[in-house]
Amino acid sequence: MGKKDITEKILESYNDVFSDIVNVLLFRGKKILTPDELEDQAPRSYYKADGKIREMERDVAKRWKKGNIRIACVGFENQTNPDPDMSLRVMGYDGAEYRAQLLADNDSDSRYPVVTLVLYFGYEKHWDQPLSLKERLDIPPEFEPYVNDYKINLFEVAYLTHAQVEMFQSDFRVVADYFVQKREKNDYTPEPRSLKHVQETLQLLSVMSNDHRFEEAYNNDTEGGIRNMCDVLDRIELKGHQKGELEAKKEMAVSLAGMGVSLEKIAEAAKVSIDVVKQWIAPAGI
Repeated sequence: MGKKDITEKILESYNDVFSDIVNVLLFRGKKILTPDELEDQAPRSYYKADGKIREMERDVAKRWKKGNIRIACVGFENQTNPDPDMSLRVMGYDGAEYRAQLLADNDSDSRYPVVTLVLYFGYEKHWDQPLSLKERLDIPPEFEPYVNDYKINLFEVAYLTHAQVEMFQSDFRVVADYFVQKREKNDYTPEPRSLKHVQETLQLLSVMSNDHRFEEAYNNDTEGGIRNMCDVLDRIELKGHQKGELEAKKEMAVSLAGMGVSLEKIAEAAKVSIDVVKQWIAPAGI
């Protein structure tokens, strides 16, 4: 996923968000997982191939514990585009966790399941790639009965119902609501809902929508005044207005310079320095 994997702490890695996603998508909003029952799991696992140690990396993974007993391992994979090899990737991640159980624990009774959720954020079309290993493989008829299948747990965020979106209690509700609205009307009207993890929510929206204005709004918020998505859109709109004013000043500077007006007078009219005026008119060869 490239840049989608490099954010320092993505929204889904917070326990309140992680448990909220699992409870809504797997258990229809019933609070089965609680944030204090989750422990972080290193997303990297290693294997040996061609005589070299290689690594596999999940997007997010956590173990669910009751007291000292591990109940399950749950992982997320974020996708903006359908991946035909998703079942192979998920099988690799899950298999690495099962192998870790074998290597790290001699107690054969303490085995626990591994569940991976594939979160697809595309809103222009449904996922149109294989959902299982058998769908992906070209299997000779003679072998078909003997090939084990492996299915992925796919959730299309933009195609959730409004009732499902309203089940979310964490900041992920804002993310889900954004993609549902983009699919339905290719626009977004925010709710005045307070954000707990402001930076991480805007990072996830920026990366998954490929619209970096969200993250830029946070980075340019020197006063720390962003509380909800209404504030974010206000800042995006203000920046757009300021950019429009700047472009208008550049056009004015080029026009006046072409008419022979001095740089000093242009700078005074535009309320910028003479050096800035020189930069504006240079591409025009004036």
